[in-house]
Amino acid sequence: MPAKIMILGYGPIGRAIAQQLSDAGREALVAQRREPANLPSGVHFRACDALDRPNLTTALQGHDVLICTIGLAYDAAVWERDWPRLMANMLAACEANGARLVFVDDLYMHGPQPGPLDENTPLDAPGRKGRVRAAVTRQWQAARTVKATALRVTDFYGPGVTLSVLGQEAIGRLASGRAAQLGIDADEPHALAYAPDVAAAAILLADASDQAYGRAWMMPCAPARTPREVIRLAATALGVKPRLQVLPGWLQRLMGAFVPFLREWTETSYQHDRPFLVDGGSFERHFGFRPMPLEQGIPTTAASFFKS
Repeated sequence: MPAKIMILGYGPIGRAIAQQLSDAGREALVAQRREPANLPSGVHFRACDALDRPNLTTALQGHDVLICTIGLAYDAAVWERDWPRLMANMLAACEANGARLVFVDDLYMHGPQPGPLDENTPLDAPGRKGRVRAAVTRQWQAARTVKATALRVTDFYGPGVTLSVLGQEAIGRLASGRAAQLGIDADEPHALAYAPDVAAAAILLADASDQAYGRAWMMPCAPARTPREVIRLAATALGVKPRLQVLPGWLQRLMGAFVPFLREWTETSYQHDRPFLVDGGSFERHFGFRPMPLEQGIPTTAASFFKS
């Protein structure tokens, strides 16, 4: 029987999960502080502050699975303060309600690696944000009274995804007749996940048997291409020239002294200045999952920017 799902957070992945559940005729609950506009049919809302444990526990009542899609402010101090508390609250709420946890995670817990990242890659991140994600990973892994799993996701893109390496400043600028801007190396292969794929994978985990829990899963991606090749795909779809501006790493580090976001961003420069590859084969084999090819996902994403 399909799980009754509560989605914590309503960013691009939360929205995609809600839409896919609605399209399948399933009900779901979105929980966050403020009610979003235009919830899909069958998707309900409950005001909830995830940093308030009793509030979160009450919100989760009557649901089988909590899917966490929350993204905190891109600030190491905020991550250090709020992520451990948030994870503890989610585990406590799940325990109190007999619910399972699907944590849509990132790859910050991994430091520089010589090859593709997979589920056995060490939690050896050197930076502050990466150390937080590693600690939070150990929190849910240590839980004995809650069935928990994580879906580790690389940089994602797709319709409605504006704050990403291929978002408004890249494909969005192309769609408006300007040069795409990138903060990652344009000529090194970089794994990219399609946001609707991430949503579909999270739902598969929510509906899976307990055997899929107690471990992390790497999100499958299409074969990695260089960002320059990806921008060409987008430009072709839009019927424009593939104009591209790249902010080099040395300049990002220099500007980081004055721009807080860049200071935070350069902490994980090893994810941007060399091949960054992901092996999602375990998930693909277990669930029979096939990721969206870039040749289809990028034009669909480009068209969404052109319409907006």
